[in-house]
Amino acid sequence: MIRRRNVKIIATLGPASSSKEMIRALFDAGADVFRLNMSHLNHENLRKVHALIREVETEVERPIGILADLQGPKLRVGEIEGGAVMLEAGDKFRLDLDKTPGTKLRAPLPHPEIFAAVTAGQSLLLDDGKIRLRVIKTGPDFAETEVVVGGRLSNRKGVNVPEAVLPVKALTEKDLSDFEAALNLGVDWVALSFIQRPEDMAEARKIARGRAAVLAKIEKPQALVHLEEIIDISDAIMVARGDLGVELPLEQVPGWQKRITRAARRAGKPVVVATQMLESMISSPVPTRAEVSDVATAVFEGADAIMLSAESAAGQYPIEAVRTMNKIAESIESDPTYPGIIYAQQNEPEATGADAISAAAHTVADTLKAAAIVCWTNSGSTGLRAARERPLFPIIVLTPIIATARRLALVWGLHCVLTEDAKDLDDVAERACRIAFREGYAQPGQRIIVTAGLPLGTPGATNMLRVAYVGRKGGSAE
Repeated sequence: MIRRRNVKIIATLGPASSSKEMIRALFDAGADVFRLNMSHLNHENLRKVHALIREVETEVERPIGILADLQGPKLRVGEIEGGAVMLEAGDKFRLDLDKTPGTKLRAPLPHPEIFAAVTAGQSLLLDDGKIRLRVIKTGPDFAETEVVVGGRLSNRKGVNVPEAVLPVKALTEKDLSDFEAALNLGVDWVALSFIQRPEDMAEARKIARGRAAVLAKIEKPQALVHLEEIIDISDAIMVARGDLGVELPLEQVPGWQKRITRAARRAGKPVVVATQMLESMISSPVPTRAEVSDVATAVFEGADAIMLSAESAAGQYPIEAVRTMNKIAESIESDPTYPGIIYAQQNEPEATGADAISAAAHTVADTLKAAAIVCWTNSGSTGLRAARERPLFPIIVLTPIIATARRLALVWGLHCVLTEDAKDLDDVAERACRIAFREGYAQPGQRIIVTAGLPLGTPGATNMLRVAYVGRKGGSAE
């Protein structure tokens, strides 16, 4: 199954898409990575879905990435008397630790860390930002507020604190348990919610110990202050526009999406754009034109992956949603304006031998009109460097390590093939030509560019570039 696009598609699995037949159908429609939302999965169901994905992977003979998305801290009001209350602009409203059901005058908020962090003049947002409160006065167990934007407040609605750094760790007890369960299963990526500071990611990296790659979801304004440091310590970044759009003014989100995407690309870290990309397809077989443009913008920006959430997890048209995203991506990448936009965002190689080799491979392939770049890698770093260059011709990644191939399934432009490690330099070129031919990327008489690290099998040591001709039967014709 060869994708005719560079951007990857992540599909969230859920009630509408957790059977083996549906997982296979979503893969066939274009999904490269499957997201498992730990907010809605217990460990038993996590094991079941994980096993089904691996069964499909065996059938299709392609590495499939699995992303476990941790829930993170959930800040919510308590119970409301009668189930709901209407708050009007100008009303005074108190939030406190008293567990008594809420009224029009007050509501329980069982989170003393919020009262410790907020100060007078700051905002509290309820129910995904539909209700806005301005803090007037705080104490260790209460906050007196004024309703700025009113609305219906019902039981257990979420609370956002956009203007304060909360003394809350990104990993709750539930997250730690889910994290360990996911690592023990062998998932490829783990996503962390509620990142506020680099230390949150450092803790996650310490827990993972290389057993899975760790992705930081950028969804809080506090993370934007430390963006470069968070990118530096993460394996990948997600522009999580749901909460980001609640805690930031909506008009600022598109600009931040571009800044986050470009910062991650400069650092050579994969970047995912997520949330509400084809939202209307939860209940409609076709998206809106605005949604198509939204997906197109992420593709034009060179994002590594674009993600479906409820559209594929709980919607009525999960296969159509993946198929639609696939068609949009293919169309944009074949648009005549696409090469110019991608090349305009070209990043200078970092001052390392491996980055110099990857940049040279791009230049040589351009000059020779090569059919493909073929990268040998154990750790995956060679593939990441090749993808950072954003060459507009195929990148084939050859690796003997299935975990590496699965992780790279999320990365822009990489077509991963599992193969035995090369025996010597001749085998490096010979097998690269044979696989490029077999996979349909190169024809006899065409040239490919091969990169690898010497000594062979040394992680992160990309230091060799070779031009090889594809022979009549697919082998090297050098």
